[in-house]
Amino acid sequence: MINTNGYFIYVLRSILDGKFYTGFTSDIGKRIIEHNSGKVYSTKKRIPFELMYFEFSLNINDAIHREKYLKTTYGKRYIRNRLKHYLLD
Repeated sequence: MINTNGYFIYVLRSILDGKFYTGFTSDIGKRIIEHNSGKVYSTKKRIPFELMYFEFSLNINDAIHREKYLKTTYGKRYIRNRLKHYLLD
């Protein structure tokens, strides 16, 4: 049986300006809807967004740590490297 109680670390890309936004949540579908409907203060001026990447973690502390890492220079480089073929298309 698969455990679905956990946390998603996600990366969105604004279709408006092409910039990334990284966050974490326990309900990724609901959170993307909140971003795209302008309910999230930090992203409401950059909608719409598309989901570019996500990871799953069973532990909230691991999810927070991973989110913080992905927001660093090295983390951003990691994401761009993971998505390099998609971003070239």
